[in-house]
Amino acid sequence: MKVYISADIEGVTGVTHWDETEKPEADHKEFAHQMTLEVKAACEGAINAGVDEIWIKDAHDSGRNIDHNLLPKNTKLIRGWSGHMYSMVQELDETFDALIFIGYHSAGGTNTNPLSHTMNTSIDYIKLNGEYLSEFLLHSYIATSLKVPVVFLSGDLGLCDEVKNHNRNIVTIPVKEGSGDSTINIHPQLALELIKDGVEESLKKDFSQYEIELPKEFELEIKYYKHSETLKAMNYKGVEMIDSKRISFKTKDLIEVVRAIRFLL
Repeated sequence: MKVYISADIEGVTGVTHWDETEKPEADHKEFAHQMTLEVKAACEGAINAGVDEIWIKDAHDSGRNIDHNLLPKNTKLIRGWSGHMYSMVQELDETFDALIFIGYHSAGGTNTNPLSHTMNTSIDYIKLNGEYLSEFLLHSYIATSLKVPVVFLSGDLGLCDEVKNHNRNIVTIPVKEGSGDSTINIHPQLALELIKDGVEESLKKDFSQYEIELPKEFELEIKYYKHSETLKAMNYKGVEMIDSKRISFKTKDLIEVVRAIRFLL
């Protein structure tokens, strides 16, 4: 069995402030280590379930946070950014049996993680078909289009609740809860145990129960902080202005949504 793990940091237990997520800051090292350990726990759970090949995307910021030396030998780690449209699931294709998310966080526009955002912190929010779009949902739709089931997610409670709205069978482990600019976190060691066991459980189930429905039509809305960004976005074919800070883009093709997001942020 071959699985793909996409890992972020804002949904890792303990992470509360931007200084803890940025490589040049002194606080980063501690939480990048916890991110690595949570990915390691996911790998161990996957191996226990019979997985023999694991690809991991370091999908936070520079893409250079995870210590590969601490991971099992049957892992391949994707570091940095190629510019590929699939972004946080770069190299994902039909050959993978399952997709796992580690350290994921709530969408921009929501209040369930002090670090909530979607793809880019320089915008207010992205909505898809009227709902705040999370990085989980965007990349789950990509996986769905490739017929790769999403089986597991760890992150903040708000995002875990969102996941259950799309498919209650996806195994979720909430390791933290946001409250204003604070977080309520479970113990780091407990997080590792729960992630390991949860991943193993998820990979031993019938994968047909993990289906996420792909919309037939897509209406993308992006709200910028600056009017100048709205005017810039108007250069993209098909974009319409809603007001001074919001634009919309409509299509029936998921890949066109993914492409638009890549160029409009």
